[in-house]
Amino acid sequence: MQQATQTITAATPAHQSDERERLLAGFREVRGRSQILAEPLSPEDMTAQSMADASPAKWHLAHTTWFFETFILRDYRPGYRAFHPAYNFLFNSYYESVGERHARPRRGLLTRPSAAEVLDYRRHVDTALEALVIEAPVDAWLQLAPLLELGLHHEMQHQELLLTDVLHLLAQNPLSPAYRDAPLQSGSSAPPLTWWDHDGGLVEIGHDGAGFAYDCEGPRHSVFLQPFALASRPVSNGDWLAFMADGGYENANLWLSDAWATVQSEGWRAPLYWEEEAADGLWTAMTLLGRRQVDPQAPVCHVSLFEADAYARWAGARLPKEAELEVAVAGLPVAGNLLGSDVLMPQAGTGTADRPDQLYGDVWEWTQSAYGPYPGFRAPEGAVGEYNGKFMCSQFVLRGGSCVTPDAQLRPSYRNFFYPHQRWQFTGLRLAKDRS
Repeated sequence: MQQATQTITAATPAHQSDERERLLAGFREVRGRSQILAEPLSPEDMTAQSMADASPAKWHLAHTTWFFETFILRDYRPGYRAFHPAYNFLFNSYYESVGERHARPRRGLLTRPSAAEVLDYRRHVDTALEALVIEAPVDAWLQLAPLLELGLHHEMQHQELLLTDVLHLLAQNPLSPAYRDAPLQSGSSAPPLTWWDHDGGLVEIGHDGAGFAYDCEGPRHSVFLQPFALASRPVSNGDWLAFMADGGYENANLWLSDAWATVQSEGWRAPLYWEEEAADGLWTAMTLLGRRQVDPQAPVCHVSLFEADAYARWAGARLPKEAELEVAVAGLPVAGNLLGSDVLMPQAGTGTADRPDQLYGDVWEWTQSAYGPYPGFRAPEGAVGEYNGKFMCSQFVLRGGSCVTPDAQLRPSYRNFFYPHQRWQFTGLRLAKDRS
């Protein structure tokens, strides 16, 4: 969870009323969507944990509730009584200043509280928080409003993680059960790959201060870019199949040293969730809609930075810098195959834009940029400032969102980040190259 840079300043009573109504409506919408996303899951689905990096769906629902209880209700709702005294230990994620916590790899052992009790917890907190938004005095409101906005965006992140973790869980089941049933998508063809040129020069990146953002998105600052070109679309499954057919996973010269060691130790020979059907040589992939034949036209998904970097080298290109992707998306609306489209799978683009297509949605796009502080960044003090500063090490930035990213979560400056070996997130890539 990342610290917000937005502040709520004193204003007219009418403005304060508008802000309360906006945030109250947003709270109801976001909280309701989390429970809608959990509806296809059984209590057993909601409790199981498939690996240490993932969390049970039940835990996501409880942790996001814990945030509102811990950082808002506890301090700003006079007389508020915590739903259960043990929940601060069970559902704290990594906030050292808040207290001890249950070990992350053991979250799947929490058969109790039950899923039903977690939903009771959500109702208890929601009722108290809605009353607080309506009744809080102005001085308290000015302090809690930014925390409420932060909590909403925090929960959006967990909605995406919930679906990502559910997919990993269901992929461990030999029956390949679908998260939910859906018809086959109408197939479309990926447009031919072309290149979009940019002259580079001194550009401004980072959040401009208007509206909500996390602290790691600023301060806004100048970056000098050499002339570059971006691919018009993400790398497709068909492109990746060509890489595999050419021995991409067997050619050590394509891989960074740590990457090659990971390929060897993990036995990688295809993206995560892919399986080759022995009978006909076709590849299938586990998706939220069940196991399906790999669509050669759709963007490749569930590849690590290690794999993305090797593919780019094989293709005679490179991965983009995060500033290059931010320049490309500047001024464009946040629109694409995101969670709001309800497709839940990457889809081929149209290729009709005057800039690179699918800059938002479908798959998160790896960059070559290490996740680190922008010039002038200072980690805020206190518990809600813990996340970003202490994790700015050994991770890489991704841009653009995926087919399971809530639409309102994104903006041009949004920085996602993961370790280079991780691939259970909806991660893909777009090529870039230098221009002479």
